[in-house]
Amino acid sequence: MSATYLLSTATFAPVQFYTKMLKAERVYIEQFENFIKQTYRNRYTILGGNGTIDLIVPLVKSRGAKTLIKDIEIAYDTDWQRTHWRTLFSAYNTSPYFEFYTDDLLPFFEKKYNFLFDFNLEINRVISDLIELESNVLLTEDFQQVPEETINFRERISPKEKTPPDPNFNAAPYTQVFSDKLGFTSNLSILDLLFNEGPNSYSLLTASYKEKD
Repeated sequence: MSATYLLSTATFAPVQFYTKMLKAERVYIEQFENFIKQTYRNRYTILGGNGTIDLIVPLVKSRGAKTLIKDIEIAYDTDWQRTHWRTLFSAYNTSPYFEFYTDDLLPFFEKKYNFLFDFNLEINRVISDLIELESNVLLTEDFQQVPEETINFRERISPKEKTPPDPNFNAAPYTQVFSDKLGFTSNLSILDLLFNEGPNSYSLLTASYKEKD
């Protein structure tokens, strides 16, 4: 039976995130939580020739102690968009589908979005279209009003080492640009799967989702 998941917003979210998108009857994205540092809310992890690389979207420092995630603004005092794209090009320009998706993804590294939340929503919409995932995303109406029978994964998809394991996720391996040198690195940004597997991404997401025993 399909589940309903509550997820945090995420920038080019990892593969695990999209297995929830694939299998859920609906997905709620939290917009009323306070921003949490060192999470996928404003970072994504790719694979370079020497290992994983964290790419971080810089943010405008808030004046108050806490700021709702929907009100967090993106900072542009450095040319991070150009840096991110150059890093992606260096890592993936030899991958099978990098050029195929360039026209769809390059605008995220050219257009300036004011708010991180809006930036992430648009990324998720485009990625879902490219993978051919049905749109099932809703936004929360209040932080305390978690819909009934909803599985809370706001903190369960995280780069932090102490994150509890996900019994429904077991990354299906695929060939990556640096597989010969580094072996398979699981649960990277969805960009890694997309650039390496293209139209086969949907099948890999399906294979990465495990039903509970």
